Amino acid sequence: MADPPRRVPSAEELRERIPGWGSDLDLDDRPSVPKLSRSAGAATGAHWDVPEQQPGGEGRERSIEHAHVTPVFGTAQPLQGLPGAVRRFGYRFGEGRLAHWMLLIVGDRLDVATHRVTDALRGRPDRVIHETGIRAEVWGHGVASRKGSRTDWRHGLLDPLVANWGWLATLGAVVLVVRKLRRR
Repeated sequence: MADPPRRVPSAEELRERIPGWGSDLDLDDRPSVPKLSRSAGAATGAHWDVPEQQPGGEGRERSIEHAHVTPVFGTAQPLQGLPGAVRRFGYRFGEGRLAHWMLLIVGDRLDVATHRVTDALRGRPDRVIHETGIRAEVWGHGVASRKGSRTDWRHGLLDPLVANWGWLATLGAVVLVVRKLRRR
């Protein structure tokens, strides 16, 4: 048998029981009354008009929950290639769906991998030892600094793996390919 429905306390009961409850309900008695002016946007509180729409919004990625693109948006990093296609596909799903967010994350990771490969091909590979903190862990007493009072020492062995899993997977794939080519 289900529990009977709970009685919702009235505003007066809440005000008596909880100090300060409802103190901002009266618009004229708010702490910010001298500063707050609702004359411009009485209904919404907005004190500005909607800005003019920035040109170039056609074809921009946007959530399906919104009717149009925001009036001002960034154009510094346009979507391109496979990562862009994955992200565009992700915007076909609503923001409440896991597929939307997972596709955006996958698109981001693909973008990172693509840029790492292109940087390496251009002769400017990432400095893995310096940029991921491995050097500081080994030569900067990284493990020793975690002993004692710190609570995060338990996952200290996992930190280098988490930060470098992509490089380790790539190294493993290269080793497998080289072994396979040697066997031929």
